[in-house]
Amino acid sequence: MADSILVIDDDEIFNAVLVQALRRRGHVADGCCEAERAVDVARTLQPSRIVLDLNLAGSSGLALVRPLLERLPQVRIVVLTGYASITTAVDAIKLGAIQYLAKPVEVDAILSAFESGVDARTDAPLDAEPLSVGRLEWEHIQRVLKEHEGNISATARALKMHRRTLQRKLMKRPVKA
Repeated sequence: MADSILVIDDDEIFNAVLVQALRRRGHVADGCCEAERAVDVARTLQPSRIVLDLNLAGSSGLALVRPLLERLPQVRIVVLTGYASITTAVDAIKLGAIQYLAKPVEVDAILSAFESGVDARTDAPLDAEPLSVGRLEWEHIQRVLKEHEGNISATARALKMHRRTLQRKLMKRPVKA
């Protein structure tokens, strides 16, 4: 199996930027933007590593973990998400991903995740730090805001939070993991 990385993310710009950044660091990298084609592309390219987005055009990227591992048993999968949650992190690891990272994430963190993740097949330990409480809160607020189509008042009601408090939290930069 060639030592290469496949990026599966439906955001074409993010996909292209990440592939280019990986190539600049000396890795063989390719991208796939369509969930329906991802398994076939992986079978053709035979990557040793896969960066998989959790949300692929409205469907869950987790649905691809098992089919990818069935066709490429030695591949190491890192799941990326813009809306991190403990539940999906646990699900990703149980399915066979070695690591779960919240966006925004740096390329070096992704590369480190391939080396320091937990491999459910070998029960290797997880070396990465868990998400901070601040980061989990920020991710939850962003998810609820998206569910309410950007409506601040509706989001504040759903979060049982004063609207001004929510606005102050939204004005801050995302908390690092």
